[in-house]
Amino acid sequence: MKDLVEIIAKSLVEHPDEVVVTEKMSGKTLVLELKVAPSDMGKVIGKQGRIAKAIRSVVKAAASREDKKVVVDIM
Repeated sequence: MKDLVEIIAKSLVEHPDEVVVTEKMSGKTLVLELKVAPSDMGKVIGKQGRIAKAIRSVVKAAASREDKKVVVDIM
């Protein structure tokens, strides 16, 4: 999951070297924290959060195949 979020984020931003994804377990839920450069934040979130929702949907679909619950937080 971490690699999936990292690949998607790096393809969207202008500074791919500043993309950092960290994993944390919170109970049964895997939390992925995505950090990007401040100038790239708008590209990852998108208008009205559409890109962020799309990223979360793709990760949720991939996680459901493995019977896991994954949450993506954009920092």
